[in-house]
Order: sequence, then structure tokens, then C-alpha cells
Amino acid sequence: MKLQVLVAAVNQDTDTLAEKMNLETEAIIVNQCGSFAYQEYLHKDRRIRCFSMAERGVGLSRNTALLHAEGEICLFSDEDIVFDSGYEKKVLDAFEQNPDADMITFNFKVDESRATYYNEARKRIRWYNYGRYPTYAVAARLEALRRANVGFSLLFGGGARYSNGEDSLFLHDCLKKGLHIYADTAVLGREVYRESTWFHGYNEKFFADRGVLYHHLYGALAGLFAMRFLVVHGVLKKSGMLAEIPFGQAYGWMRDGMRQAKARK
Repeated sequence: MKLQVLVAAVNQDTDTLAEKMNLETEAIIVNQCGSFAYQEYLHKDRRIRCFSMAERGVGLSRNTALLHAEGEICLFSDEDIVFDSGYEKKVLDAFEQNPDADMITFNFKVDESRATYYNEARKRIRWYNYGRYPTYAVAARLEALRRANVGFSLLFGGGARYSNGEDSLFLHDCLKKGLHIYADTAVLGREVYRESTWFHGYNEKFFADRGVLYHHLYGALAGLFAMRFLVVHGVLKKSGMLAEIPFGQAYGWMRDGMRQAKARK
């Protein structure tokens, strides 16, 4: 099997990014930088293909990389990931051990403030536990993605209309199409901490955008999941989410987002 890394980047020096990320496999880098260009070069005897784009939106970058992908297994990544040496073998071994897996999520070392998941055991990912995995932790069989005709939303994520959620929507669509998703305990690398490109505080847009997302993910149950989100992350975890925004106000903004999404359908 051939592994290819699909990198979504913004304003990066593509000449040095492969070295910076410690890439040991072939890769496609889609760099949103305000201009259009193409280049390719060898890094550690592996081909690195670089597409520069003027448009914005992480979903667009990932779809562009998928369009040009050639590897049997594709590992999604971001510009701020540094891979451990030997990551290729870990990914390919996991697929060999799980022949029915269409997609597998892996572990990365991240800053505590950004940690949303960690695979403690190998398991099947299903409807009740798919919503916390970032795209950069996911590897997939390219043929399975193309057969299912799935891709990334252009409405959600950095650079798009709604600030985040493209990860959950992608996994949601993959499960809906019947793809088998597994979690693996292997650690592939680390994320270099950087300021978020989309998070600007727990304000009206944050909650309204999440309301739009929940409408797309949960439909008629969006209100219930919104309530659960605020209780778990705002009340129980004491994350600071509701430090200045009353519970009722935050929930009201999320409901506004749900109504907005419903009206646009």
C-alpha cells in the first residue's frame, strides 16, 4: 500500500514545509496564499506536489488535495503537524490489521487547551462518538472515499462562513454512506501550538455558528444536543464558555443559528 499525506496550509513556504513537518512519504500540499502556482520536488526521495491557491476555506483545500490524490491510503494533515519518524509504517500496519476499515483515526500530541480526544483503546467509531475527532488525525482508503462520493463542506471551517465543524460533518457523511471507521492507539506526531484562526471568543457568532452546525448534524434533535453541549462544556467542565454569557443567552444564540440553517434549506 502507498501512503500519501494531504496537507491543508495557509501562507506557508512550500519549499521548506515538507522538512518542517518531517514528511517521509509522498504528499500533496494545498497552500492558500493569495496567488496561483504549482511546483513539485523530492524530499527524502518522495514526491511533494504543491498547489498554491488564492481562495480561502479549509474545506476547499482538503477537497483540492483529494481531487489530486493518488495514494491508496490518504492521511489528512495541517501545516502545524510534525510527524514522528516511522509514521508511515504505523498507519499502514493499522490498515493491514483492520482490513474492513475504510478510515482510521490516530493519536497526536497536542496542547492541553486543544485536546478533544485521545484513543485509549482500539475500537469502532459509531454515531454516538464520532464528533470529537479532528481531520488531521484521520487516514482513509482513497477508493472508499471516492466510491462513497464524500468530501468536505465549503460552509464550515477556517476561512468559511461558519467558523468550525467541517471535521464532524465529514465523519457524519462518511458514516451515513456506510464507511467503517476505527480508532487506533498509535501516536503519529505532535501539533505545534498556534493561535486559532477562527476562534475569537465565546461570542454570539460562536454560539450561532454551532447552532447551524448542530442543525446539519442532528436535525430535529439539534436543540437537545445544544443543551447537552452547554451543560457538559460550559457547566460541568467549567471551561470559561459561560463565564460572561448566561446559559439562556448562549442557548438562545444557538437556537437562532438552527433557525437560520432551517430557513436556508
